[in-house]
Amino acid sequence: MKASSPPTDEKFKIGMLLSDTRYRGTSLQVITFIIFVAVFFWLVDNTLKNLALLGKDVSFNFLFLRAGYDINQRLIPYSSDSTHGRAAVVGILNTLLVAFVGCVIATILGLFVGILRLSKNWLVAKLMSAYIEGFRNVPVLLWIVMVFALLTEFTPAPKAFKGADPQATMLFFDSVAITNRGTYFPAPILNEGAYWVIFIFILSVFAVIFLKRYADKLKRETGKDFPTFLVSIAILIFPSTILFFALGSPISLEYPYLKGFNFKDGIHLRNSFLALTLALALYTSAFIAEIVRAGIMAISKGQTEAASSLGLRPNKIMNLIILPQALRIIVPPLISNYLNLTKNSSLAIAVGYMDVRGTLGGITLNQTGRELESMLLLMGFYLCVSLLISSVINYYNRSFQIVVR
Repeated sequence: MKASSPPTDEKFKIGMLLSDTRYRGTSLQVITFIIFVAVFFWLVDNTLKNLALLGKDVSFNFLFLRAGYDINQRLIPYSSDSTHGRAAVVGILNTLLVAFVGCVIATILGLFVGILRLSKNWLVAKLMSAYIEGFRNVPVLLWIVMVFALLTEFTPAPKAFKGADPQATMLFFDSVAITNRGTYFPAPILNEGAYWVIFIFILSVFAVIFLKRYADKLKRETGKDFPTFLVSIAILIFPSTILFFALGSPISLEYPYLKGFNFKDGIHLRNSFLALTLALALYTSAFIAEIVRAGIMAISKGQTEAASSLGLRPNKIMNLIILPQALRIIVPPLISNYLNLTKNSSLAIAVGYMDVRGTLGGITLNQTGRELESMLLLMGFYLCVSLLISSVINYYNRSFQIVVR
């Protein structure tokens, strides 16, 4: 017997919202949403009333007040006379710099260590295993402090006092100086016409990407290989180089030099930035290495054996057969590690690096007394960055998904 269903011409009644299965699911969702919104607005209203009793109001005008403090590492012009809003922007840029550089280093190291841990060489495999277990089983804060101590205590001073201490010397053709106050690199100087060279180089990068996609499409359709490596190198080098010399070398370098008891000019990377970035990258790379190892081991050994029987070398097997398939497994967990690295950058205060946690969530919060506003802005920033990273990696991950024809 078939279950009887309510007649379609039955007159609608309010009670049917909960009794009728056609409306019950939607009704419960609407009721739950209304309760959630009501509780949220009650909490907000209660918070505002409590702040009013304390003589406080919710205002973000403090962002336009004079900051009155210096920031040692900055990517944009800033002084103590700048506003708290500009100080927050400087902190945000410092955080994004650490997150970007850290993620790049962690990905390269993780991929390298993960592959080497599967090596048939017993010594190499054990060394990589010790690397992974050592870094991921020690709190990242301890690694940050340790790397900072190593950079500070075991590097020479810019200039020795009375010859008692070793003095820093210029390396790499007198262009780089590594000291206990930071590392100095040559700084690029952009003269007239430099932006045209940069613009042509960016176009060359897009041309290489288009060429790679064209070569992949050609190989799928015809099976023919296109020499993308040599052509890509030529596209990246020759147009920009020709324009560079045609415009009379519009880009030059400003080298650091010793003046007094410290180096001047060039790009100064402080030990706080280096320690934070390296420690986060090394710590995260240990987790990425395990993800890479798991992704590679998930690929059937039969494919490796079949490729070997065709005469392919191990590096070709890894690059052409194993890694392209393993990326479908490797990429999704990478999102969590990238997010963890970005959020762990808030530990920068341990080594004196002024990120957004140290500016907006630290000095600005203490000076203005705007705890709620500062924390809301801070949480909103980390939320936006996390969603942006997730969106970018998910978009990249979709390009590796198997397309059913």
